[in-house]
Amino acid sequence: MKPYIEERAVKAANFIISKNATVRETAKQFGISKSTVHKDVTERLEKINPKLAMEARQILELNKAERHLRGGLATKEKYLGGMK
Repeated sequence: MKPYIEERAVKAANFIISKNATVRETAKQFGISKSTVHKDVTERLEKINPKLAMEARQILELNKAERHLRGGLATKEKYLGGMK
């Protein structure tokens, strides 16, 4: 694996952990695709730093479990905000 990919994977994981960020937020921050973020954190990072990979994966799993709630709140705000 190329060094810049390893560095990107570590930086993405640290960003996810420090900001409790979603895959989408992380992708936007680093200018890469959501699938690249996911692959970096779940596959590549496992070989580089398993402990960091586990921490980041826990946050991603929590975000995945809560995403339906965030989507519902966004929709609610969209329609309530439009009625003012």
